[in-house]
Amino acid sequence: MATASNPRSFLARHEFLVRRLHSLTGLIPIGAFMTMHLAANASVLESPGTFQRTVYQIHSLGSLLPIVEWVFIFLPILFHGLLGLVIIRGGTMNTGAYPYASNVRYVLQRITGLIALVFIVSHVLHMHGWIHAEGWLEHVVRPLGGAQFRPYNAASTLGTAMQGTLIPLLYAMGLLACVFHLANGLWTMGITWGVWISPAAQRRATWGCAAVGSVLALLALAALRGAVTVDTHHAAEVENAMYEARVTAHELLPNEHKRARPQADHGRSARGAKVEGCW
Repeated sequence: MATASNPRSFLARHEFLVRRLHSLTGLIPIGAFMTMHLAANASVLESPGTFQRTVYQIHSLGSLLPIVEWVFIFLPILFHGLLGLVIIRGGTMNTGAYPYASNVRYVLQRITGLIALVFIVSHVLHMHGWIHAEGWLEHVVRPLGGAQFRPYNAASTLGTAMQGTLIPLLYAMGLLACVFHLANGLWTMGITWGVWISPAAQRRATWGCAAVGSVLALLALAALRGAVTVDTHHAAEVENAMYEARVTAHELLPNEHKRARPQADHGRSARGAKVEGCW
């Protein structure tokens, strides 16, 4: 009988359904979102204007954005992560007794899952603050160094948040953990859903998932490099010029909460900046 003190009892009774939901949410929407998120962030390598246009497209959802974030991103991540913790509690690390490659991947899947969960929670807090409530952001999150990202000054605030050595290093570890967890999870998902059963099919899947992981790792490191190396002063000038142009053209409603500096400073920097990709 399921009890609050015995979370595995529910898992044991509904293991077939729960494990498939767990693997499915790991691929869709979490894996799909992670891939798009890394690709969008890597666009900062092209130019601050390119990255800013991408962020404008995302925030064109307006009041629907928090709903989309929670329904399709945050809640699936929390479900997948918390259920993963329950699964880990019931697992046994036996690589010492059975040092096979698949067993090592089994252990690494759980270790990287823990790292990824901590990283994602910290990353969202660091950049966005989790909840878009001004009181929460101003009095709780920002005094702790969180919610540093401003969507209308995307590249410049991203670069400012990634300054130093420790934060980029932690991000690199977290990103690579997420990539391994997704790529290896794709392989185990194929086993769970009966996609590749034979040894030959599993070998082909291993190479395929390794290729997916390699591409995502390169994309993640490219996005990180773009964030670390961005010229924040130039980026801010471009962003402010784009903002002023869009507001003047009535393509964007003024919103100082989504900007990095007061409006008085923006007008001064925008007048001397080259407008990069305003439309």
